[in-house]
Amino acid sequence: MSDTPDELPPLLGVPLPIKDLDTLAGVRTTFGSRAVPGLPAPADSAVVAQLRAAGAVFLGKTNTPEFGATCYTENEVAPPSRNPWDTDLSPGGSSGGAAAAVAAGLAPAAQASDGGGSIRIPASACGLFGLKPTRGRISGGPAQVDLTGLSTAGPLTRTVLDAALLLDVMAVNLPGDPYTAPPLPPGRTFADHARREPGRLRIGRYADTGSAGIPVHPDVLAAHEEATRTLLDLGHEVEEIDNPADTAFGGTFAEDFRYLWAATASVTPVDPAREGELTPIYRWLRESARATPLPEYLAASARLLHGTRAMLTDTARFDAVLAPTLARPPVPVGHFTSGGPADEFRLMTEFTPFTSLYNVSGQPSVNVPLHWSRGGLPIGVMLTGPRGGEGTLLSLSAQLERARPWAHRVPEGWH
Repeated sequence: MSDTPDELPPLLGVPLPIKDLDTLAGVRTTFGSRAVPGLPAPADSAVVAQLRAAGAVFLGKTNTPEFGATCYTENEVAPPSRNPWDTDLSPGGSSGGAAAAVAAGLAPAAQASDGGGSIRIPASACGLFGLKPTRGRISGGPAQVDLTGLSTAGPLTRTVLDAALLLDVMAVNLPGDPYTAPPLPPGRTFADHARREPGRLRIGRYADTGSAGIPVHPDVLAAHEEATRTLLDLGHEVEEIDNPADTAFGGTFAEDFRYLWAATASVTPVDPAREGELTPIYRWLRESARATPLPEYLAASARLLHGTRAMLTDTARFDAVLAPTLARPPVPVGHFTSGGPADEFRLMTEFTPFTSLYNVSGQPSVNVPLHWSRGGLPIGVMLTGPRGGEGTLLSLSAQLERARPWAHRVPEGWH
């Protein structure tokens, strides 16, 4: 007797690419770096195994910057990823290859990952829905070790429901995982949330970068205002708040985050004989971490933990918080690499000052592609919920999608 549709795997025959930071059994993994052997992987990562068991068909690997460390997708093992809306522009990163593939119609969706904005950044630049789940929702096992808890896998899709369907499949915990997320109630799915109305929500909003003083582009501010009007028209309550990076973290967030980002780079296993093959920005991050005294690193980690506690307390009255995803529209390929590593890191911080806050806090966060500039470029907005609050974000995002459909938009010349 043949299986009924309800008995078939949920992603049966769905073609999906895998970001080249996750292992796909039998397929070469480069991590975007010349400094690693790039051998065929002996086994799937946990998230790839979930997708395989659900019936997905793997198209191959998508491009990533070296070890996913930058917000653009250029490396020394492949040509740069380009934005389908304008191929002179970057699709962002580090999941830039994944986003470019989905935006160009090469795949209906893609597996991606986010350690400082790496799903939401390219989702904004490429006009996609991108979801960073709650810390611990998706295992990084069996090989990845992220003691900081910054990074997680997640979906990049054209529609909210597609993201929910993928999240239902990708969510898994393995023995020994350092973090777990609050489970859904028995019998409920994330797809259920995407199909239901959110009810009237209380939403905080901010669009400034506080004491960081980073200018926010007029097109980004226009997108923020447009999203606010749509939320109000849908009956939600929207309240202006101060940037949590200042109110909760005392203005030290950016520098303290750099300590964590450098520390993460410093523990990547690289053959010492091949360190010279690393990109300048990755060598700089590793050298910066090695030059940081342990007490200084621990003090920065403690400040981030205290700030997270304060922020979660301050924003507990909100169902979601609205902010820009990026500080400016997509930038040209090569924009970040014209100077030395310190200048490169500064340019990255100026491009994406909003996203990493929620990697530190572990909250679920999405990019919603509501706005296009007068020049025809996508400008996303970011919604963030409480830990375990993916369901509310999916319900709200799906409501916005119905009110302001975006899936019909296709880059000119791509079908």
